[in-house]
Amino acid sequence: MKIVFVTQELDPDHPALAQTVDLVRALAARVDEVGVATRRVACDVPANVRVETFDSGGKLGRGLAFERALTSISRDADAVLVHMVPQFALLAAPIALARRAPLMLWYTHWHASRALRAATRVVDVVLSVDASSFPLATSKLRATGHAIDVATFDAPPLVRHDGPLRVLALGRTARWKGLATLIDAVGHTDAELEIRGPSLTEDERAHRSELERQADGLPVRVLPAVSRAQVPALFAAADLVVSPNEPDTGATLDKTVFEAAACRRPVLSTNASFAPLLDGTGLPLIAPPRDAVALAAAIECVARADHAVTRAAGEELRSRVVAHHSVDHWADRVIRTIREVRSPRGKAGNARQAAG
Repeated sequence: MKIVFVTQELDPDHPALAQTVDLVRALAARVDEVGVATRRVACDVPANVRVETFDSGGKLGRGLAFERALTSISRDADAVLVHMVPQFALLAAPIALARRAPLMLWYTHWHASRALRAATRVVDVVLSVDASSFPLATSKLRATGHAIDVATFDAPPLVRHDGPLRVLALGRTARWKGLATLIDAVGHTDAELEIRGPSLTEDERAHRSELERQADGLPVRVLPAVSRAQVPALFAAADLVVSPNEPDTGATLDKTVFEAAACRRPVLSTNASFAPLLDGTGLPLIAPPRDAVALAAAIECVARADHAVTRAAGEELRSRVVAHHSVDHWADRVIRTIREVRSPRGKAGNARQAAG
């Protein structure tokens, strides 16, 4: 089998796209060949991976370079898989059609742009974590779980220690991340909080300054981001990871929640879509968004819980991520989907779908 994978970058240190390296390697372990079309590559790839880059100075030049790169690597492809960029799927559609290769889009985000709507119409399959992580209703959606490298994202079980509960929040300083609510909540507890993450836009940098002022005088530190390789150690040093996203403002299934769970740490989220992962652990790990009082009560509940309960919750969360959200699970689902779509029955279903 040959898969073509289209993405923005292959860079294990990229603050948002590092996971693409895991995806390519997992696919390469299961197929004869992976062709990668990308703007930039900054890592070694397996021997059966061929990379073509399409970076160029202008928009038109990039489009032409994209077409050349994809044409070059898509010969005899069994499928074309586009990662996160609907515009790439639209550009790839004529080539995939000419190659008679199913076109698939992996997308997990809240923004339902016009490009995404158009791409959803032209692709054969949409892949996402589950229905809650894709912003459009479509019969083309296949749930794959997230793709967490559970070998990298692992940590020793929780260890009892003296002192306040150590809370960690990880991610960009975007306003919809709900970090201001979390700082307010921690101010009503005996816990201490560490916030780690990049500020990638002007507004995120402005919000970072606001968070630093809000944290003044509280047991709260707003610190720079660390490399992806250092993230498991951050989780290992925490007692509780909190993802205080505001789902109604556009938050989706935060990958940090899955990574922290893989590292055996209880994770408290304000996104009810995480209930299948977080419920039933013996701890209250779902809280309402934008409610500092309720969030503080949940943090205090975890702080007061018996150590055996919090440790067992962390172990249970890791087992759930390994079973349903590992990169191996994701890659197996992708391969299975390609085989289903390429089967005579799958082709007939796609034809009826297109006609409708």
